Amino acid sequence: MAKIVPGELVSKAEDVAEEVYKRSRLFLPTLARACLISTFLEDGIRMWVQWTQQSEYMDMSWGCGRFLATVFVLVNLIGQLGGCVMVLTQKKVPIACGVLFFIVILQTLAYSILWDVQFLLRNLALIGALLLVLAESRVEARSLFAGVPSLGDNKPKNYLQLAGRCLLAFMFITLIRFEISFLNILQDILGSVLMVLVTIGYKTKLSALILVVFLTTLNFYYNCWWQIPEHKPLRDFLKYDFFQTLSVVGGLLMIVLLGPGGVSMDEHKKKW
Repeated sequence: MAKIVPGELVSKAEDVAEEVYKRSRLFLPTLARACLISTFLEDGIRMWVQWTQQSEYMDMSWGCGRFLATVFVLVNLIGQLGGCVMVLTQKKVPIACGVLFFIVILQTLAYSILWDVQFLLRNLALIGALLLVLAESRVEARSLFAGVPSLGDNKPKNYLQLAGRCLLAFMFITLIRFEISFLNILQDILGSVLMVLVTIGYKTKLSALILVVFLTTLNFYYNCWWQIPEHKPLRDFLKYDFFQTLSVVGGLLMIVLLGPGGVSMDEHKKKW
């Protein structure tokens, strides 16, 4: 009976991941962008549908008056929907990311997320995903063919990828469940190990691809908001979590697309 060598298994898994990448690279950039902007798109639509409720909430929370509350809702509506369209169509992506960065910071302050650790960490993960969109836009600008990464040295892009990878890790801190059960312990260990590998850039594409499957499965299992009646507040909370998690999945797909960048273990291994 042949021995199963861990190194060979990892090597075969990397070959499978590379094959998945090759077969999906034509639509992978669009899929990654669509997932990434999903939380902004959902929130922008919610601002339109719940215009009155959102305005009244801001007025009651901050006592800023209906005019400023309405301006807040309008800025979120236009900023998020406009930024989403620009990212999807690849028009003025740095400006679009700047607008979406501003929206994340604005909502962090306006909704007092700064004092809620879980929401704050998820917003930081969202910022990490946006940094990866910026990194992709730098690749596109330096490439002869749209959608094909350039191989030249691009230090700003490398640092954007590093920062993006590190910030994405915050999403997994919020997913750790301190419950004594075999499945929860296995979930915590597996997610943590894979996220550390992505953060340091080791076996990056394979780790990111496994995390895409892992996180997507958890997202559909824990955040199935469509099963909750519309009148229950839990529906909105699960919906918010679902689309935020989907945006982080988009960030991981960007890592699969772009690779780890120059500041990573994978890159340094090539020089050894």
